[in-house]
Amino acid sequence: MNRMGMSTDIQVTQSFLPKYSVYQRYLKQIWKNHLLTNNGPLVKKLERQLKKYFRVKHCIYVSNGTIALQLAIRALNLHGEIITTPFTYVATANSIIWEHCTPIFVDIETDTLTIDVTKIEPAITQKTCAIMGVHVYGFPCDVTTITKIASKYKLKVIYDAAHAFGTIYRNKSLVSYGNVSTLSFHATKLFHTAEGGAIITNNDKLAKKIMLYRAFGHIYDEYYTFGINGKNSELHAAMGLSIFPSLPMILKRLKQISKLYDSYLEATSLKLLHCDDHTEINYSYYPIVFPKNSLLLRVMATLKENNICPRRYFYPSLNTLPFLHPNDCPQSESIASRILCLPLYVKLSNSSATRIASIVRSCL
Repeated sequence: MNRMGMSTDIQVTQSFLPKYSVYQRYLKQIWKNHLLTNNGPLVKKLERQLKKYFRVKHCIYVSNGTIALQLAIRALNLHGEIITTPFTYVATANSIIWEHCTPIFVDIETDTLTIDVTKIEPAITQKTCAIMGVHVYGFPCDVTTITKIASKYKLKVIYDAAHAFGTIYRNKSLVSYGNVSTLSFHATKLFHTAEGGAIITNNDKLAKKIMLYRAFGHIYDEYYTFGINGKNSELHAAMGLSIFPSLPMILKRLKQISKLYDSYLEATSLKLLHCDDHTEINYSYYPIVFPKNSLLLRVMATLKENNICPRRYFYPSLNTLPFLHPNDCPQSESIASRILCLPLYVKLSNSSATRIASIVRSCL
């Protein structure tokens, strides 16, 4: 209950905020030097810290996760068809279309809900230029098989790693795989800059190209290529720098809440997702898969009656949208109709998580 005596909704997520005094210290630097944008010192500092954290050569900070995907497609000079998954947020497909390419949807596999690599080769045509995998909920795509397929057919690989911050796969940051990986630092992510994103690559030439595209294609009075405004501000970088020291705590707390949910929901008819022995997952989402859609709807209604707001990530399956070249992906369509993400964020109390899990369990 809040001060007015009214129930406070529990949302599916809540943005983590650093101590105001920490953020204020960065703001004082901005006020002192009067630099607000154009690749300022805080942007550069954030890029250095993230590059070290991910153990990669280049981390290019941009205005959001969607522009990160668009810049990656443009910098790789992609034209034609890009094979991707329909089980993702619409920004993945929108970025492909916006860059005048065609998304070709192939179905997902049911353990990690990532792209089914056995479906990729049959979808390859003479127009195929790339594979865009999505590390859904931070679970890794089969990066080994995708690398082999891409090498065989001379295709580029982009990973939409918007959910993958903090996930480790085979002792490497998951964002270090592929020709390019892109990140979202939207306010809902476990690490955020209010709005923002990043492009990860270990290719020096590609990184230089992306940095030019990010800033209209020129450096001072030297014009090298066409470009766009993909820059981000010092104010946003300050938020990221303020949050960065809290990352170990954030990851630990999200894991604790997820394990608490597990203890209530594992021995039920629900399907829970678990990573393999090669993966240290980031626990950025808590998805549950119901045996049927009608049960999902009943649970959602009951939770909302109790001022709890879960979210149907991801619904509907993108291949069913008429403007996205629809085709049949039965696994994705089925999962999309039966999956629900429960509230998960640092300040969610154990008692609230227990209550949420108990309500879900009582409906089964």
